[in-house]
Amino acid sequence: MFTNMVPNLGKVMSRYGFLFVQGLGYTLLLSLLTVLGGTVFGSLLALMRRSRHALVRALATAYVEVVRGTPLLLQLYFFYFMLPELLPMLNLSKFVSITIALIFNSSAYVCEIVRAGIEAVDFGQTEAARTLGLSAGQAMTRIVLPQAVRNILPALCNEFVAVIKETSLASTFFVGDLMTQYNVIRGNLFLVIEPLLVVGVIYFALTFSLSKLIAMLERRLKAGD
Repeated sequence: MFTNMVPNLGKVMSRYGFLFVQGLGYTLLLSLLTVLGGTVFGSLLALMRRSRHALVRALATAYVEVVRGTPLLLQLYFFYFMLPELLPMLNLSKFVSITIALIFNSSAYVCEIVRAGIEAVDFGQTEAARTLGLSAGQAMTRIVLPQAVRNILPALCNEFVAVIKETSLASTFFVGDLMTQYNVIRGNLFLVIEPLLVVGVIYFALTFSLSKLIAMLERRLKAGD
C-alpha cells in the first residue's frame, strides 16, 4: 500500500491538480461570504441583544440559542431543502442555499463575539458621551464600536479560520469545495488515501498560515494599546 502511495500521489496531482485549485477557490469564496454575511447579521443581533425592548432581546437570544444548540449539518440540510420550497421564484442554486445556511450559523457566533467586544469597553465612556449630549446611537457608533473593533477583529479572523474547516460539511451537497473535489477524484481513480492527504495538506497550510497572520495582528493590536 505505502509503496504505491508516492506514484499514486503523482497521478492524483498530474491529472486532477486543477480540481484541487478549483476546490480551494470555492472553499475560500464560501468562507469569505459566510464571514462577511455573518459579521453584518451578527452585529445586528448583538445590538438587538443589548436592546431596551424585552421582545427584541428575547428574539435575538432565541436565535442564538437555537443555532448554537443544533448541529451545523442539520442546519445545512434544513436550508438546502427549505429555501427552494419557500422561494421557488428565485431558483436558488445549491451554492447559494448552502452559503445562506452558513451565514445563518455564523451570525450566532459572531453575535457573541461582537457583544463581548462591546461589553469590554468601559461603560463610563458611554456615560461620558451621553453627558456631552450624544444620543445612545451616536455614543455606540462614535465611541464604543471603534474601540470594540480592536477586541473583535482577532476573534473574527479566528471565526474565518473555523468557517474554512466547517465548509467541508458543504461537500455533502456537492457545491464545489475541496471535499467535493476529493469525492470526485476518489470516484474517478478509486483512491481514498492519496487525494485525502492532498486535501488535508491544503487545509492545514491554509489554516496554519492564517493562524500565524492572526497572531501577528494580535501582537500589533496589543503593541498599539
